[in-house]
Amino acid sequence: MSNPKPFNVDQVRRDFPLLTGRAAEDSIVYLDNAATTQKPQVVLDSLRDYYERHNANVHRGLHTLSDEATAAFESARATVANFVNAKDPKQVLWTKGTTESINLVGNCLSHFHIQAGDIILISEMEHHSNIVPWQFVAEQTGAIISTIPVLENGALDTEHYEKSLKNRVRLVALTHVSNALGTVNPVKEMIKQAHEHNALVVIDGAQAAAHIEIDVQDLDCDFYVFSAHKMYGPTGIGVLYGKEKLLQEMPPWQGGGEMIESVSFECTTYQHLPYKFEAGTPDISGAIATAASIDYLENLPRKEVSNHEHDLLKYATSKVKQIEGLRVVGTSADKGPILSFLLDEGHPHDVGVLLNQQNVAVRTGHHCAMPLMESLGIPGTVRASFALYNTREDVDRLVSAIDKASRLLR
Repeated sequence: MSNPKPFNVDQVRRDFPLLTGRAAEDSIVYLDNAATTQKPQVVLDSLRDYYERHNANVHRGLHTLSDEATAAFESARATVANFVNAKDPKQVLWTKGTTESINLVGNCLSHFHIQAGDIILISEMEHHSNIVPWQFVAEQTGAIISTIPVLENGALDTEHYEKSLKNRVRLVALTHVSNALGTVNPVKEMIKQAHEHNALVVIDGAQAAAHIEIDVQDLDCDFYVFSAHKMYGPTGIGVLYGKEKLLQEMPPWQGGGEMIESVSFECTTYQHLPYKFEAGTPDISGAIATAASIDYLENLPRKEVSNHEHDLLKYATSKVKQIEGLRVVGTSADKGPILSFLLDEGHPHDVGVLLNQQNVAVRTGHHCAMPLMESLGIPGTVRASFALYNTREDVDRLVSAIDKASRLLR
């Protein structure tokens, strides 16, 4: 990898066609990055290049195009492994995204690791995709789901967590960064505590991968999952990292082409890692484009990018607090670049509509975290989420739009 170039937000914005095209023409301020990020030109070019110059199926052909596609596909896997500091690329599985990754882990662990009476411990701030799959597992196995409460400021009740581990906890499923509140959880310490009680840990890194440098060996997590589209890559593809021993023990969760070694009507044997979990034709172009998005991120000074995003959050938080009747939801000390808030005068959906009328794109509602909203006693929030290409000018537009919406709703 080459040395990262200096960070210049104005120059970075020029890398993203939508920001210099339609968004610029329509004066759109895009602040829905926690839902999905925009894509740099290098990612778009990688998709086009694959289909125009290298399109073929992987692992199955003896011709040049297949060799080229396979080499690019497996090189992308190695890029991801390096990105999260996995010991070996075979610990990296391609999936459709964070949701499928969690479903895969849950389905496979339910066959041998989780039994009736075991406790699956999740937090109140989890995204639905880190709740519902574990409900499936509980229904199938007789396991019990228990929750870690969220404190008033949006941080996890870590004392409650530590006490809960003394019960029959077999698995902890935890978000690294809350998509609804921005809270950055102390996952390294929580993983250590879980392992002291012989519990496995699944970390949902969907909101972390674009903003925090991930080191799965340092974290010592058993599984780590994330989606490409939230880190400047394409939609429909994601990553599941797992410890090799666990992946070896887990049975396949889908059957078909690619994951087999041999098939007869009497017996089927399975491929070695990682292919045992990758039935069917994979999203080849998506994997290659995911690597392109990682290369793009890695070619920037990550620390400077992080400082920029935190500056935006700090600046935006200080500005919106000056708006009468506005309440910030989620004020923990350690936060990712997510600002959730409520206006006394209006429902979040009404506020979102008024902001959209001023060409400010935010997300409103429960953010696929309905249990969290119920726990907080609110219908949802308005969420502005920042990325490396956002600016203080974007924040100023947001604040002006909120102020106008507040006056219209009074």
